Amino acid sequence: MRIGITGGAGFIGTNLTLSLKQAGHEITIMDDLSNSDISRVKLLDVDFLNESIENFEAIKVFLKGLDYVVHLAARGSVPRSIKDPVGTFNANVLGTLNLLEAARSSGVPIIFTSSSSVYGLNPKTPKNEKDWLHPISPYAASKLNCEALVQAWSNSYNIKILTFRLFNVFGPYQKPDSPYSAVIPKWSLSALKNQEIKIFGDGTQLRDFTFVGDVINTIQFSIDQNVEFAGPINLSFNKKISVNELAQIFKAFVPNLNITHLDKRPGDIKDSLSDGILMKSIFPSITNSNFESSLLSTFNWVKNNY
Repeated sequence: MRIGITGGAGFIGTNLTLSLKQAGHEITIMDDLSNSDISRVKLLDVDFLNESIENFEAIKVFLKGLDYVVHLAARGSVPRSIKDPVGTFNANVLGTLNLLEAARSSGVPIIFTSSSSVYGLNPKTPKNEKDWLHPISPYAASKLNCEALVQAWSNSYNIKILTFRLFNVFGPYQKPDSPYSAVIPKWSLSALKNQEIKIFGDGTQLRDFTFVGDVINTIQFSIDQNVEFAGPINLSFNKKISVNELAQIFKAFVPNLNITHLDKRPGDIKDSLSDGILMKSIFPSITNSNFESSLLSTFNWVKNNY
């Protein structure tokens, strides 16, 4: 198939592009390179449109001739959204609206990636897709807005859309050197530089860390098998790991590693876990990668590339 990936030069986009390309699909990516660079595009060696999803006319050009679209493009990071909420809204919400409007005429099916952050203040652990939502950051609010748009446009204009809520995805090609980098790549680089790693809060907060390979396998299976489901799906496996436990694994990699605790950051969720029941029922053949080995491969990727 001809598959388009918005944000295709980013972290998840790179992994997905490489996998789909290897499977024989023809890939086109659309990316403004705000989270990547041209060297990544050269690595991928696919058709490339250097544009932002905030550009409606560019999206219409991007969609021409595509059989499927995976919508990954977004401005991530809770701290970044708190610093610049309008920029986050424009990229995430208006960008998604542009894609949906363009898809009205093309009819191309879409996979949309939302975020576990939409659960916000809901204290239930673990969570499932029927639990109430209460975003506590501009980023989370933008993703919930996108979910509402996706459901409304799907029902109103008969666009086939599959929505996944992602939980703390990590793996190769995730930038470790940005002020807004996720915890695993950031800690990997800090540990390799013999710098202390910083824990915001007491470290007891739980996370459902998901290896990027499992996300890619799920998305690729959904495309190949034409999976349909009306609501959002938590793409995670109920892998309960505390931030303190994560830090101890890093100490096994780097025994003299120093750990510092700082105040909790605004917008951070206490516990982010899914029960994984719906995911398992829809994708019984998708298995969860071993966390420790996946973490080590990510650590080694950072070591070899930074």
